[in-house]
Amino acid sequence: MSTMNNQVQKKMNPLTLQQVTIQDPFWSSREQNVTETVVPYQWDALNDNIPGAEPSHTIENFRLAAGETEGEYYGMVFQDSDLGKWLETVGFILSRERDPELEKTADEVIELLERAQQPDGYLNTYYTVKKPGERWTNLRDNHELYCAGHLMEAAVSYYQATGKRKFLDIMSRYADYIATVFGPGPEQIRGYDGHPEIELALVKLYEATGEAKYLELSSFFVDQRGQQPHFFDLEAEKRQENASRKRSYDYFQAHAPVREQQTAEGHSVRAVYLYSAMADLAVKNGDQQLLDACNQLWRDTTRRKMYITGGIGSSEYEERFTVPYDLPNDRAYAETCAAIGLMFWAHRMLQIEADREYADVMERALYNGVLSGISLDGKSYFYVNPLEVWPDIANHRHDMSTVKVTRQPWFGCACCPPNIARLIASLGQYIYSQNDERKELYVHLYIGSKAEVELAGQQVRLIQKTNYPWDGSVELELDMDQAAEFGVSLRIPGWCKEAKIAVNSEEVTDAATNSGYASLRRTWQPGDRITLELSMPVEFIFAHPALRENAGKAALQRGPVVYCLEEADNGANLQDIELTADAAGLKAEFDENLLGGVVVVSGAATRSDTSAASAEELYATSPAARVPVQIKAVPYYAWSNRTPGEMTVWVRCRS
Repeated sequence: MSTMNNQVQKKMNPLTLQQVTIQDPFWSSREQNVTETVVPYQWDALNDNIPGAEPSHTIENFRLAAGETEGEYYGMVFQDSDLGKWLETVGFILSRERDPELEKTADEVIELLERAQQPDGYLNTYYTVKKPGERWTNLRDNHELYCAGHLMEAAVSYYQATGKRKFLDIMSRYADYIATVFGPGPEQIRGYDGHPEIELALVKLYEATGEAKYLELSSFFVDQRGQQPHFFDLEAEKRQENASRKRSYDYFQAHAPVREQQTAEGHSVRAVYLYSAMADLAVKNGDQQLLDACNQLWRDTTRRKMYITGGIGSSEYEERFTVPYDLPNDRAYAETCAAIGLMFWAHRMLQIEADREYADVMERALYNGVLSGISLDGKSYFYVNPLEVWPDIANHRHDMSTVKVTRQPWFGCACCPPNIARLIASLGQYIYSQNDERKELYVHLYIGSKAEVELAGQQVRLIQKTNYPWDGSVELELDMDQAAEFGVSLRIPGWCKEAKIAVNSEEVTDAATNSGYASLRRTWQPGDRITLELSMPVEFIFAHPALRENAGKAALQRGPVVYCLEEADNGANLQDIELTADAAGLKAEFDENLLGGVVVVSGAATRSDTSAASAEELYATSPAARVPVQIKAVPYYAWSNRTPGEMTVWVRCRS
């Protein structure tokens, strides 16, 4: 078990969804879209009611497990988790506003889960329907505990939203049963799931129920990972498995005990889910050694293995991390779920360290690597998020089969669509945190919203107004019954070169800055206004010299938004375009009629004059003449919402 040394303490705690209401020009429509379009659409998908989409069979699998229908199990071994994420999203939505019809649908499916649960508490349709009698025989590959974890997270979300205990009780019974199966006892399994997830879910279940055994079980799973003799070997021997089928340990983050892991390895989604649990447990158990491991893994992930979009996991093979600076653009895997998992991890680290670096990464992933995974209408999705697409080769090369030119209506492996939905539905809890001891409110993300928090004995109501990410102006109004002394800390993003802060129109020049947060501590009067002006010019971003894919290239970024060129605006052969002006020569203008309303970046460039090129000559002794052109760049998250075509983030740039 973890060493209890009580060195680790959270600097702050996030405000809950019940405390925050988003009212924002950018995010409110997306939040509404999840409620009105995405959740009903995904419910139809789970019930196989979307013509042309790959069947899910998820709800039917639970009916089979409950003995209410006849047939065969269909889908991935982790199909149950899709329903877990959908129900968790519903919980997040109901936390903001009760919806009787949606709640009725959720209650009915929760009753189905209760009927599908076995007498001893077990709940997994794959093993109940397809492989009865074979429980816990292949933890390495078959996601039993992973599915349990997603259902546990959903149960906590639904309980916090509605106060109804049925789902929480169902999953508590399952967790109680799991605690009898796994542990250090002579008759227990000293193992863990191949896909981390239950570890972070058990922490949430502990927080919701107060049952310490759930926290202890989470610690057990984390501490067992990578120990010798290796559990996966012992398990495979019992199955009499052919050794040639075995994946390497690092794929599962089981190549070493977690405190000894120095580099991010293996399947990227599994990795960040594990790291999120490690951060949770470092706090709960006061475990500095575990936090030190998190810090080392964070540095390796974000400084050597992360795309400019916040995408991680560059290789299609095993959806994994590779070596430092191996970040190909056209073959980028960068699974949407991995960017979401990176946000989970960053958010947890932020509560411990109160360092803007974590919020910067969280924001980078949110506006780029996460948001790119869903279409503007919410009805199609990217699983893989490349930074360069040439449809002619993406549609023909066998080694690029995972790269899609357009978003898909659903996937047989449908982890990403409900993951995006639950992230957007829960976005309110990422915006603010509070430090009770210091009587301080932290603002991490600039999203129009109302927040209610108790500070210095006062019920403080904060109203944030902004047109972020298109505009760097933010206004925060404080409202309370009487004057109160407390602190407000504002994140100054790492991309921002100049920030101005004023209180009631008087510029503040003496704000203490700590780890990227400007702290304002004073006796606040009802109605006081804080204004923040973040300079937001278009900038060229250059990659580390070791990132050879991007040698001689630059990316365009404005504020937190990364831009790309699309064929629809710039013609074909985007790799031939070369930027000529410096960033100061680029123009940013808002176009309300394009892609739902976006800031467009335009400027001077050159490209080859192909009019004189001979179709009979593949090579020549002199380069083609260059001609001036104007480029038009749009936010990366919005690409592929028009006519399919080429796209690139990194553009040739004359230094």
